[in-house]
Amino acid sequence: MTRRALIFAGLALAVLGAGLYLTTGSSPSSKTADRSVAAPAPTPTPTAPPATPAPETRPTTAAPRNTEPRRPSSPPPEAAPAPEVAAAPAADVPMLRIEVDVPDAQVFVDRVFIGKAPLTTTDVKVGSHRLNVSATGYEGVAQALEVKPGTQQVTVKLREVRLDASIDVVHKHRMGSCKGRLVATPQGMRYETTDKDDAFKTALLDIDTFEVAYLEKNLRIKLKQGKRLDFSDPEGNADHLFVFQRDVAKAIDRLKKGDPPAID
Repeated sequence: MTRRALIFAGLALAVLGAGLYLTTGSSPSSKTADRSVAAPAPTPTPTAPPATPAPETRPTTAAPRNTEPRRPSSPPPEAAPAPEVAAAPAADVPMLRIEVDVPDAQVFVDRVFIGKAPLTTTDVKVGSHRLNVSATGYEGVAQALEVKPGTQQVTVKLREVRLDASIDVVHKHRMGSCKGRLVATPQGMRYETTDKDDAFKTALLDIDTFEVAYLEKNLRIKLKQGKRLDFSDPEGNADHLFVFQRDVAKAIDRLKKGDPPAID
């Protein structure tokens, strides 16, 4: 063969080999080796998930800043405490309730001040006691008090007019005299004597004049009906007449003011 023919033959073989390589992926020499040893399967390359597009952001307008100082919040109102319920005393414990018809009257038990009326106390023991109640402008009241177990109420009426006065006297007549006794209560005054023609009885408010002539040791009484009576002390002691007249005059003044008479 000529040299030119050899060159063309070589080029043809080269082109043919390249085509075979591209078609089979291997050279002719390695084709035989691939038949005996299998090539490992290619490891698949993990594919990344498609990127999620970032959400579209819009420019925001900042809220105006509150420059006013923050006021402290007021604390919640406290719940009102539940009213205390006084426990009832035991059945054998005395509970004494004292009421008076004059406000703020002072109350004493056995000469010990226990408070102003109205009041309730459990400090007075069961038994016999002495109760004294007084108020300005009124005659004090003293009475026996028997305290028993349990609840007990005592009502004292200072406004009631109390009077229990009496005195031995000599009644002077135009002609002579007689002895007797003057007795005064809220219901009236009476002269008790053995001389029935000289005895009398009258309401306190029916007395116009009621006075003592101290130097003369004489008690003068004049009734609304016009009758006039003169009395003296049998012992000639004007002090007895004065005390009797003072007590009766106080009762008359209170009855005129409207205070009720105590019932016998």
